[in-house]
Amino acid sequence: MADPKRPSKADTKIVTGGRRPEWTGAVVNPPVWRASTHLYENVAALEAGDKTNEDGRFFYGRRGAPTQWSLAEALTELEPGAHGTMLYPSGVAAISAALLSVLQPGDVLLMSDNAYDPSRSFAQGFLKRWGVETRFFDPLIGTGIATLFCERTRAILLESPGSLTFEVSDVPAICAAAKAHKGKREIVTLLDNTWATPYFFTALDKGVDMSILAATKYVVGHSDVMAGSVTTTRRHWQALRSTAHALGQVLSPDDAYLAARGLRTMAVRLKAHEASALDIATWLSTRPEVATVLHPALPTCPGHDIWKRDFTGSSGLFSMILRGDWEKAARFVDALQLFGIGYSWGGFESLVCPKRPEHYRSATQWACDGTVIRLQIGLEDVEDLKADLERGFEAMA
Repeated sequence: MADPKRPSKADTKIVTGGRRPEWTGAVVNPPVWRASTHLYENVAALEAGDKTNEDGRFFYGRRGAPTQWSLAEALTELEPGAHGTMLYPSGVAAISAALLSVLQPGDVLLMSDNAYDPSRSFAQGFLKRWGVETRFFDPLIGTGIATLFCERTRAILLESPGSLTFEVSDVPAICAAAKAHKGKREIVTLLDNTWATPYFFTALDKGVDMSILAATKYVVGHSDVMAGSVTTTRRHWQALRSTAHALGQVLSPDDAYLAARGLRTMAVRLKAHEASALDIATWLSTRPEVATVLHPALPTCPGHDIWKRDFTGSSGLFSMILRGDWEKAARFVDALQLFGIGYSWGGFESLVCPKRPEHYRSATQWACDGTVIRLQIGLEDVEDLKADLERGFEAMA
């Protein structure tokens, strides 16, 4: 039974999470604790500090201080069933460290074929040299994932929706299949949950073992900080934590402070991103220049029915397939004035980026009649954004 003294609604948790009085004192936000060295009262305390390894206990700067502990605790509270959260200096660091906490040389990693390119690069580069074999699979495979299991299968990395082509995987079914597997070692499921965040998709209560965020995106929300996080259950906590420490992974207190400040408004921002993105995606689907809109909340997106079943909302990132070749798409993009051309997403500003998904496929083929344009819908006025897109369509013609 839930503790009636603890907030149960996500909007409230986002505001109150991690704000312990012993960390904030008389102020609203935990101050920035900049420190490499933590001092001990005496030798006995020094020896005791070496024997404990948990947030809330000072040891050395790499293990954090109240600024980082507060943010980690706030993110943990957003995932029902979570035991703890580790923080990292980027989303890629979070993905890499999470995989290294699970895998050993000789293992097989199953990776969704719509995964973020740096995830693929880490698997096909570092992990391959380290002796881990990566096998890619169709993100819409669902329960069929069980046919890919072998005695060496150790982990599954999912990204749902994919942050380029937006297929929505049946995450609960895939996780259930992994848990039902009767091999010598369990199969650990990891999900890049950056698109939805725990606000729109609570991963651990859907069966996921490790929920990963590029906190650079919607947690920070202001395009000024790189950060990553991994939230997990008690079963996988010690392996995740010890791996992060062995790799020397730590998020700076200044970046943790800014990420926590961004988190407090994440619910409000996500609702605004959602409303504007849905408005624009629906409008784009009526345009003759657009072949298809890939937005999980629209029926035209692969896995839409799963999104409708499992998610409580949608964020501001989606793609459209523009009729025409790369040169035509480039004219469209270059004509835009409000949409910046750049990577990343989740900030307050709108972004656009033409993409070639066929370059990032191994188990499936990507073929479409047109060019993929990914849009991050920011917090600008929707009518202004539509006018800017109109400008792009005119330049195409």
